[in-house]
Amino acid sequence: MATSIDSTLDELRSAMRNPLTGIPGGGGGNGMFVKLAGAFVALMVLLFLVRPSVTYIEPGHVGIVIHRGGGGVDPTPLGPGFHLRNPLMTQIQAYPTFMQTLVLTKASTEGSEQNDEINVNSVEGQPLSLDVSMSFELRPDKVPALYQTFRTDVQTISHGYIRQAIRQSLQEVVGNEEIAAILGPKKAEVVTRTQANLQKRLDPYGIDVRQFTLNEFRAPKAVMDAISLKNVMQQQALTAQNELQKNTFQAQGDSIKAAGRAKAITAEAQAQARANELLSKSITNTLVQYEMAKRWNGQMPQVTGGAMPMLQLPGSKNPE
Repeated sequence: MATSIDSTLDELRSAMRNPLTGIPGGGGGNGMFVKLAGAFVALMVLLFLVRPSVTYIEPGHVGIVIHRGGGGVDPTPLGPGFHLRNPLMTQIQAYPTFMQTLVLTKASTEGSEQNDEINVNSVEGQPLSLDVSMSFELRPDKVPALYQTFRTDVQTISHGYIRQAIRQSLQEVVGNEEIAAILGPKKAEVVTRTQANLQKRLDPYGIDVRQFTLNEFRAPKAVMDAISLKNVMQQQALTAQNELQKNTFQAQGDSIKAAGRAKAITAEAQAQARANELLSKSITNTLVQYEMAKRWNGQMPQVTGGAMPMLQLPGSKNPE
């Protein structure tokens, strides 16, 4: 390009020094002006094409410098701000590095208008349809290599390569699990393992997975009905087991209470029997007569018959 400008300038200078050179018949004033005007126009066009222009890179983006002459990409991206460039020799492609979310769903109200659901198979061989979303960021230093590989914008890469990577990662994880486990106790584990698998696939391209979510899970109706019935039966069995445990605990409690009452009664009877035994051993004829004497008021008992009752006091002897 510099050679072309120098050549044009040399022609202009030569024409100005020798205005009649090359003009047939020696009267070539018009020819000289035409040649001079042509060289001037060519110079102006070249200066317009090679003049530097300013490109602004917005925050959250980097600029990819594309060399038009050789078609290569500069390995170092441009940061946010103003940058001078030669529009004839270079092109700057702005690429976003802020967090973006890819939504792949059957619904046309979110994500794209087309059906973007992910279809995989479970370990039972049953077809499954999944609605997922993934939040990701591009590492700025890896953006030129990413563009060099795909030669397109981020949205196209997201619905192309990234979507395929998501489907393959889900198939590797979900394809080794039962449907009931994915819907129940292993859902969180499936999401975690899928995100780790996905990050491993996207890491060479400088794509960082920030969050992966399994939003909706669809299986054949017959399979879902069977799972629902199984869950109901398990719940009923659990309820019956809980009731049995409750009755068992209650029976054990009643048994413990009854044993306690029986033990208390036995202890009471034993105590009473011991008391009676001690009492019986302590009662003698002498003690009985003594107690009777303490309670006698001196009156003779009123009885019928001719015999006089005799009251024997302690220490007295029966008359002979």
